[in-house]
Order: sequence, then structure tokens, then C-alpha cells
Amino acid sequence: MPYHSTPLDLAFHALSDPTRRAVVSRLAEGEMPVTVLAEPFDMALPSFAQHLKVLEECGLIASEKRGRSRWCRLERARFDEAANWMEAERRGWAERLDRLEAYLDRTERE
Repeated sequence: MPYHSTPLDLAFHALSDPTRRAVVSRLAEGEMPVTVLAEPFDMALPSFAQHLKVLEECGLIASEKRGRSRWCRLERARFDEAANWMEAERRGWAERLDRLEAYLDRTERE
């Protein structure tokens, strides 16, 4: 079984890198050309393009060629999947903690 086996695994792997998280934050402002997107990062464009490739392969961003520029945008569906997974985990932990609190209350009264 590969280490990154599902699209969600790949998305979390991609977001584990601070440069890629910063790219996602910039794209939250709206789509933009790669050259503009790369401006604040202190790295060569080919290195930056590798980060974009990881984000695109896991479905967090999409890109398209427009004239002589490549434009990037966020793909909301993958973010929704991650948010849904995290919300389900949060609910599960909240329920466990509620049960623990109820148990501790019962044992304290006894």
C-alpha cells in the first residue's frame, strides 16, 4: 500500500509544506498567473513550479494556459473534502469528551 493512498492523503501531504500553504493563501484572493504568484517566494521559478505541481496533482489547484501565461486557481472540492473529514473527526472527539465528562460526573457523585 503506498504511503499516500487517497486524494485526501495527498492533499494533507501537499499542505504540510509552508510554501504550498502560502500559495494556497495567495490563491484564496483569486486566480493569478504563475509569475505573479511566485513573486514573494525566494526561489527559482522551476523550483516554485514543483510546488505548484504537487498542489495540482492532489487536486487543490488547477492551472490553465492563457496566451503566454499559466494561470492558477483553487479547486474548492478538495478543500471541502478535507473540511468534511476534519469536521467529522472534531464531532467524534467532542462526543468522546462528552461521554468522559458524563462518566467523571457519575463517578464523582458515587
